[in-house]
Amino acid sequence: MSTKTERFEMRLEEDLLSRVDGWRAIQTDLPSRAEAMRRLVETGLAKEAGESVQFTDGEKLLAFMLRDIYRHLKINNGEINPDFVSDVLCGGHYWAPKWVMPGLYHDYEDDPRDVRLVVDVLDMWSFIEDGYAALSQEEKERIEREAKPLGKVVKFIGFDGNNEPELLGLARFFPEKLDRFTCFKGRDLNSHAPMSAAYRRMLTVFEPMRRTLVGSRLNAGQIITLLNARKED
Repeated sequence: MSTKTERFEMRLEEDLLSRVDGWRAIQTDLPSRAEAMRRLVETGLAKEAGESVQFTDGEKLLAFMLRDIYRHLKINNGEINPDFVSDVLCGGHYWAPKWVMPGLYHDYEDDPRDVRLVVDVLDMWSFIEDGYAALSQEEKERIEREAKPLGKVVKFIGFDGNNEPELLGLARFFPEKLDRFTCFKGRDLNSHAPMSAAYRRMLTVFEPMRRTLVGSRLNAGQIITLLNARKED
């Protein structure tokens, strides 16, 4: 049973039509303009939907060269099977890598706003912990009294793994993989409760302070103000 089709007309600018003809000319079967447009639409939709992996001609060549190097060096314990990659390229199975290597081929990308938030939060808490560590015992006891119950343990607890997994992942990534904010390295950083709203309240108070912290630390009063800002009204 043939697939039902529907006829429609479209008009293209000469430049775009010339590009379509140029694409047709390098295809092995020289498709008609209509068939070329159908293929290009399908390719574009598949790419938009994230259904397949795209390879340039140069990337294909490099993949085959790397396969030959793998074979020559008799490397057989890598995570990527070079023969599988070559089968994908030769057979046009561009959907297959996402099935076999979902950790490598996925459509997720960090939201720049999340990155900015996490950087600001890590920066703020590095100042808080550094300032707190330099205080006298008397000043620490003042914080405990005046910032109850948060003043008892002044420590960055991270983000919620259930409700803020992207933020938690970023908070771990910076110290563990980028060696940034290493004072938090080795910590679990799963707060087990949503924290982003509380940190945003703290950041609103911290921003004016941050501009004054050149060569200086937060004092007890500033830390108390920040910790109290974490509380909901």
